[in-house]
Amino acid sequence: MNGYFKTAILLAGLTALFMGVGFLLGGSGGMVVALVFAIGLNFIAYWNSDKIVLSMHGAKEASPETQPELFSIVSTLAKNAEMPMPRVYIIDEAQPNAFATGRNPENAAVAATSGLIKLLDRDEVTGVMAHELAHIKNRDTLIMTVTATIAGALSMLANFAMFFGGRNRNSPLGAIGTILVVLLAPFAAMIVQMAISRSREYEADRIGAEIAGEPAWLASALGKLEQRSKAIDNIHAEENPATAHMFIINPLHTRKTDSLFSTHPATINRIMRLISMSAKNDWHNSYSANDSTSASRRRSSIPETRK
Repeated sequence: MNGYFKTAILLAGLTALFMGVGFLLGGSGGMVVALVFAIGLNFIAYWNSDKIVLSMHGAKEASPETQPELFSIVSTLAKNAEMPMPRVYIIDEAQPNAFATGRNPENAAVAATSGLIKLLDRDEVTGVMAHELAHIKNRDTLIMTVTATIAGALSMLANFAMFFGGRNRNSPLGAIGTILVVLLAPFAAMIVQMAISRSREYEADRIGAEIAGEPAWLASALGKLEQRSKAIDNIHAEENPATAHMFIINPLHTRKTDSLFSTHPATINRIMRLISMSAKNDWHNSYSANDSTSASRRRSSIPETRK
């Protein structure tokens, strides 16, 4: 409950920030316009987030015939998690990565790059897909997509302010308000987006380990993904940086400021938490409590048809 409350507060804060930017640019009238715009963005993101993101990255829907192993893994994990089977997509992208999208578990999708399928073994793919199903089960996909949409709109407002903000007589601070918007709005949006993403990644790692039945699988996958993703460009992600937080590993190449503004927690910290869960054997709780199936039986149910 604390995690959901925190996310609600962050989203409310981001919407309020959007209204504040509108006030600085156009006074009370600008604040109302910003609120209406934010509501419209939330509506679009709610109903079309999955289609928008998948289209941005050129994802193609998979089937049991085209991707039998991946499809079977996701199907088995969905049964483990007692949730609807999401649509499965493949992205023709050399950088190994994956993400989930959709407004709810009934209208969700998971996507993996061709680079991920080639790099990881069966258990590691299972760990990654379980992580993405955890995002869907927690309804993170909707929250993070709406956040990205509003954050991107704030950046657009900042660019708008550079050219037109100082000319608006309704702006309460005039040129100073315009400068504040240009400098602070994108920065503040990035901080809120980062906070939501980081907290959600840790929770998805934990629940994903429960769904898969073994935390070490995801830990191993994260180590490989971290190393290889930094060496391979992801052009679609670079063109759409607002979607970077949706991936299991940051698809954007690191810069000097990444440690401060990264949308993902440090991979080594995620790996250490997963290893600790495996060593303590404290991950075997909610799913085992509601199902007599043991972790070993869940593991054996994951298909062995690795090419």
